[in-house]
Amino acid sequence: MTQPRSVTENSLIIATLLLLCWLPLPAASNTQWAGALFSLATGLLTFVWALTQVGKSSSHNRALPKALPMFFLLLFTQLWVLLQWLAGITADNAETFHYLMLGLGYSFLFILIIGLFHTRRRLTVLVSTLVVSATLQAFYGSFMTLSGIEWLLFEPKTVNRGVVTGTFINRNHLAGYLVMTLGCGIGLMMALRDGAPLRWKTLLEMLMGPKARLRLALVIMVIALVMTRSRMGNTAFFAALLIIGALFVLLNKEHRLRNSLILASLIVIDVLVISQFFGLEQLRDRIVSTQFEDHVDGDVVVQQKNVIRTDVFGYAIDQFYDRPLVGFGAGAFESSFQSYPGAEIRGHFDHAHNDYLQFAIEYGLIGALPLAAFVLLALYHALRALWRTESWYRSGIGFGASIAILGLLIHSFTDFNLQIPANAATFVVICAIAVQARYHRKTRKREH
Repeated sequence: MTQPRSVTENSLIIATLLLLCWLPLPAASNTQWAGALFSLATGLLTFVWALTQVGKSSSHNRALPKALPMFFLLLFTQLWVLLQWLAGITADNAETFHYLMLGLGYSFLFILIIGLFHTRRRLTVLVSTLVVSATLQAFYGSFMTLSGIEWLLFEPKTVNRGVVTGTFINRNHLAGYLVMTLGCGIGLMMALRDGAPLRWKTLLEMLMGPKARLRLALVIMVIALVMTRSRMGNTAFFAALLIIGALFVLLNKEHRLRNSLILASLIVIDVLVISQFFGLEQLRDRIVSTQFEDHVDGDVVVQQKNVIRTDVFGYAIDQFYDRPLVGFGAGAFESSFQSYPGAEIRGHFDHAHNDYLQFAIEYGLIGALPLAAFVLLALYHALRALWRTESWYRSGIGFGASIAILGLLIHSFTDFNLQIPANAATFVVICAIAVQARYHRKTRKREH
């Protein structure tokens, strides 16, 4: 009886990993058909996994009981979205139903990751898959830009030409994806430390030995992140790396010098040396030259995006105050916001360019606060795993998950990564990794 279940479980693991690699490919799954396919796939996979758990003790998965409160928080938000749709609270019934399907997909994906990847070996495969997927995105995007071919996966690029986007339409969303996966890659590198005494030979093996493939993947991702020219994406990644890295070094007194050298190598070698040849100077100039007022181009007054966003934030806050509790409906920002801006806002905004504002406006406090609690619990688990300095692996994976979560939280102040299915799903997976970093089993318990 155990063999069929083992085959089914292995098939579920492979299918889930393939799904995670697929998500970024069709324009980050930010289309109706790709979103529907994602929701259908996660629902089906979770249903089959649930069937395999019937009559099976949950003692083999220590993370599952700890993750259930987070899962219920996600489900509570989806229940609220359903009520928005049924009660006619939403300003856009079609989009709210679409977001309901996506939200259920994210919820199922979270519990599926918790249920399947509860051993150290499986967790390593999961994190490695995210790193491989991001490395392929980074390599493909960089090659397209440097070669001048400028294609997405199935069609030529029409916007964001000259900067790396991978198979994403928006460079900032590829940057958000790389921020999360770079955190995973760095965490995996820290988790796979062997604890050998710090010598020049050890340092050379770390940079040129068996872990060189992972190191090379990180280099490729950093190059692509810089070449996206995403100001907040790059700022978010390096801010999260410095904050969590400083915390990590302070906590681990015994190996403080070793950990400091590893983190310093990430910053110095990747940023100041390698990325210098792939547009770091242009990114720096773009950050420094950010303008905060209109300028005249010939006879045309051109609005600066940063000014527009600042004005939009102000009008969006006014919109939130109109329905602070119930919101305007999940996914209904585009249809509900257009009556709020003044005459100086001449563009059309389908997103708030601030995830916090958009969630508050669409879901209201009733739906947004459970999501905030979900993220804070994930960050708490990641930091608690980081605190487990007696375990190289748990501390390392917790380190990576903390960078990924904090990095995207910083990026969310000026963008809408969590409205993009590929990024939102990856973020949910990383929240599950944060729980597993703390509670996974070192070896798979045999079933009798």
